[in-house]
Amino acid sequence: MIGIINYGAGNIFSLTAALDRVGLSYGMINTAEEIDLYDRIIIPGVGHAGAAMDKLHESGLVPSIKALRKPVLGICVGMQLLTDFSEEGNAEMLKLIPLKTLHFDSKKAGKVPHMGWNSVSIQENNPLFAHIQNQTYFYFVHSYFIEFDDRYTAAKCVYGQPFSAAISKDNFFGVQFHPEKSGKAGEQLLLNFSTI
Repeated sequence: MIGIINYGAGNIFSLTAALDRVGLSYGMINTAEEIDLYDRIIIPGVGHAGAAMDKLHESGLVPSIKALRKPVLGICVGMQLLTDFSEEGNAEMLKLIPLKTLHFDSKKAGKVPHMGWNSVSIQENNPLFAHIQNQTYFYFVHSYFIEFDDRYTAAKCVYGQPFSAAISKDNFFGVQFHPEKSGKAGEQLLLNFSTI
């Protein structure tokens, strides 16, 4: 069963609606002790990465998340929390994947935020993208992006410059797009996560 980290920084309703659609069981994690009730964890998030990190610290869940050995999926700001540092708030993140979260340069990218459907290039045979075709479109809404790095980028997107649409390291996975708003492909990704 999937546990959703409930730290007050996520649009949890759209995520739970997507999990309901694909028949995946879930529950909310409010305390460190509740993490043990679940075999995989989702960290949702919308809004400001620095503020989200503050809320995560206030929840007392940070040490338990960093110690996890079960599969973890960060979505949008939840993905950015997995990195070392975010320019949004100039804040240290969880430091689970050694990448930085940076702000789009409007001179390169054009309109910021990057909002709407964009295709992703799957970089490796990553279990998160099983049964999903290369160049599939997912739904994005973000002004900050995670730098592209071959070592940790599971899927790449281009918006003025290449960036990490998905990252992975060991048991930690992250997606910048919103699978819960990305139709059948997003639902497949959530199903894939449930079997990792």
